[in-house]
Amino acid sequence: MSTFGLERIFTPKRVAVVGGSPRSPSIGALILKNLAKGGFSGEIAVVNSRYDQIGELKTYPNLKNLPFVPDLIVVTAPAPAIPEIIIQAGKLGVAGAVIISSGLGHGPGSIAEAAEQAARAHKLRIVGPNCLGIMFPGVGLNASFAARHPAPGSLALISQSGAIAAAMVDWGAEKSVGFSGIVSIGDQLDVDVADLLDYFALDDKTRAILLYLEAVTDARKFMSAARAAARLKPVVVVKSGRMAQGAKAAATHTGALAGSDAVYDAAFRRAGLLRVLDLRELFDCAELLGRHVRGPGGKNLTILTNGGGIGILAVDRLVELGGTAPPLDPVVSAKLNEVLPPTWSKANPIDIAGDADADRYLNALDVVLNDPSSDAVLVMNVETAVAPADRIAEAVAKRVKANRTTAGASSKPVLAAWVGTDQRVAQIFDQAEIPLFPTEDDAVRAFMHLVKHREATEALLATPPDVSSLFTPDVSVARKIVGDALRDGRSWLDPIEIAGLFKAYAIPMVPTLAAGSPDEAVAMAETFLAQNIAVAIKILSRDITHKSDVGGVVLGLTTKPDVRDAAASVMANAKRARPEARIEGVMVQPMIVRPGARELIVGLTDDPTFGPVIAFGRGGTAVEVINDKALALPPLDMNLARSLIGRTRVSRLLVAYRDVQAVPPDAVPLILVKLSQMAADLPEIHELDINPLLADQNGVLALDARVGISMPAAKFAGRTRFAVRPYPTEWERQLQLRDGRTVCVRPMRPDDEPAIVRLLQNVSPEDFRLRFFHSVKEFSHQFVGRLTQLDYARAMAFVALDSVSKEVIGVVRLHSDSRYETAEYAILLRSELKGKGLGWALMQLLIEYARAEGLKSLFGEVLNENTTMLAMCRELGFKVTSDPKDLHVLVVSFDLGGAVKEVSAQRVS
Repeated sequence: MSTFGLERIFTPKRVAVVGGSPRSPSIGALILKNLAKGGFSGEIAVVNSRYDQIGELKTYPNLKNLPFVPDLIVVTAPAPAIPEIIIQAGKLGVAGAVIISSGLGHGPGSIAEAAEQAARAHKLRIVGPNCLGIMFPGVGLNASFAARHPAPGSLALISQSGAIAAAMVDWGAEKSVGFSGIVSIGDQLDVDVADLLDYFALDDKTRAILLYLEAVTDARKFMSAARAAARLKPVVVVKSGRMAQGAKAAATHTGALAGSDAVYDAAFRRAGLLRVLDLRELFDCAELLGRHVRGPGGKNLTILTNGGGIGILAVDRLVELGGTAPPLDPVVSAKLNEVLPPTWSKANPIDIAGDADADRYLNALDVVLNDPSSDAVLVMNVETAVAPADRIAEAVAKRVKANRTTAGASSKPVLAAWVGTDQRVAQIFDQAEIPLFPTEDDAVRAFMHLVKHREATEALLATPPDVSSLFTPDVSVARKIVGDALRDGRSWLDPIEIAGLFKAYAIPMVPTLAAGSPDEAVAMAETFLAQNIAVAIKILSRDITHKSDVGGVVLGLTTKPDVRDAAASVMANAKRARPEARIEGVMVQPMIVRPGARELIVGLTDDPTFGPVIAFGRGGTAVEVINDKALALPPLDMNLARSLIGRTRVSRLLVAYRDVQAVPPDAVPLILVKLSQMAADLPEIHELDINPLLADQNGVLALDARVGISMPAAKFAGRTRFAVRPYPTEWERQLQLRDGRTVCVRPMRPDDEPAIVRLLQNVSPEDFRLRFFHSVKEFSHQFVGRLTQLDYARAMAFVALDSVSKEVIGVVRLHSDSRYETAEYAILLRSELKGKGLGWALMQLLIEYARAEGLKSLFGEVLNENTTMLAMCRELGFKVTSDPKDLHVLVVSFDLGGAVKEVSAQRVS
């Protein structure tokens, strides 16, 4: 999360090439050539002790002899010389280095480590090593050895591969698509993907971000930056190595199902990134985003074509990918009847026949552009002898541009697919900024990329329902169960412990009784048998996780002799198959007969990169073979849980069909939310699955489960092992105010949105002006959603709740800088509660939190007329200074390394 120094690196005024060379085609020569041809208008110098001059540039033996201090150095020198180069640059005050050179090694004792330590000591940023370089066409900077020069534009590219970056430059040149910036990050010694996502997210010249990934090393940092960027602009990612999953040896079905690429897919989805599978799709997305195509309002696509066959192929692909070709409204059909010959298709796709000319295209296009049931239009053409394809393209392009000018922001996106496109047609659509695709498949996929991006953006801002009233886990009981098992030296909970754990989290489970011998098993079974309920006998062993694999399960027992024989048999089978295993006896469970129940699997596992992962899918013994599963990163709310379920085929069976009743809509999602909470509360659980989980009209019931435990690694202790930082329950407080009132204070949650709206409605216009420096009239979902949807990894807000009404009566928040050192704070109270000590209490809590997080300072901007806030800040120990940029504003700052004044919350705020 550090953009520190990147502005000077990416928009430098002075550049030095260390290792620049006249020898062609050396990297040093290519860098100098590209700097010169890229149009960089700043100063350029070369450091190379072997030459007095290279071309028109004078060379210098080292950085200290340069006539200026460069903002950026580009290093192509041999690896052993690089640490000393970085030291020299750091002492001079150079902002950053792009290290093109390779061979620096990795880890302790390497050249890379020495270079990194030198850079860190002088706060110098490093891009690379082992990279293609950086290109920022807007300032004429091409500090790379790419073969072509990118044009200025609005797309940013972050690539872990230099070859992919070079290919994108070539593609952009061919398609007349420009870039705001291209960064090849190489080995990511310092500047990484997350830093660049943060930078381009706030770059006003960047409209969308393209990302090529091979691996993520810091999952929490990546997820935090990715989620922040995706809230502001489209982020498209392609990741290599999809098939390089390896055969993971896992003791649970959940662990076996969670392949590495599936986890990456879940991470991208959670972050709101649009994932594509290959460069072709990445190019298609760049085609759309580079043309400033507005996202569709839905997934309804109207297809206009002169070829029926290609239209049907487009619909097939559209439906396969989740889109819709809506039937034509009768009014629309009537209008088309007026302007088209009787032979047109009378349906969507709108086939206007192979003899269609430009006029026929325009007549139909005018109708569909004004069809409110259509979210976008795909215009396709297969060239015939009747009318030249370029004439039709020119007419369509002019009409779309005219409609765009007239309709403005309300104009729907239009895509084009001209089969057998030549350069003339491509130029026509390029000039009109209409994305053009060579086939119907490419065009439909591109449309669905737009749809998926809109859905991802909406999901990021969705307000989840509050589940706190639906269940309250008994965390202390659960922790004791897990702790006792760990102290016993075990890595798996036994079935009796699992039953206790599930009871603590209100997860329904079949009754499970433990018997140490066949006779005890009969005694345990008597209650069930007396009710004509058959029983199951299962081996009870802490060393055997897959019971059926050792003959350790017998079902459907209805008599005492059968129970006795079955218990003896499974114990003997287990002893024979696993002689080293500890056999404690058997479990006795009633046979659950639930006709129509669906067999599901739910569980969690630990991924080495992203930490805990929640899995859901079709259960049963053939779960890996069926492989109907989906994954998600916790923490989950009910909306995220429903989304996870909806990505599986078995989700279609949870609704009513034929004579089978529906599963209650919240039953399965709530189980997933409970597992998510369990993963947060109990970091010792590293693997868990419930298989099968029965689901029917009566709810859900766990029939069998496995829970693997271990002491978490130090770096993953507590909640920090989550890639997405969960709700921090440890910061919930009760605070007493000056008038004796007690208020509940806790971290803000997304479901607080309605309460925050009510708070804002109870703030006077004058208090609004003092807080926001201007009046606020509308509280849209987007505005309030950005306040309530916190990324706890970089921001925090505490809400104060009235003890009686439970309404939000005050909020205090902070948002850190990119280095997580300094944070800006803000505070807002209901106007009638000012002067009650609430603001004072909230500020003290915020200072306590900031210190616990390791932040170094807090600051805020206060209007000089806001005397109440300034008085409180001075009493708390804030330093107050003038803002040189605005005479009406004062800057208040607090050194978190100092002592906070211990003044009671009862003081006037």
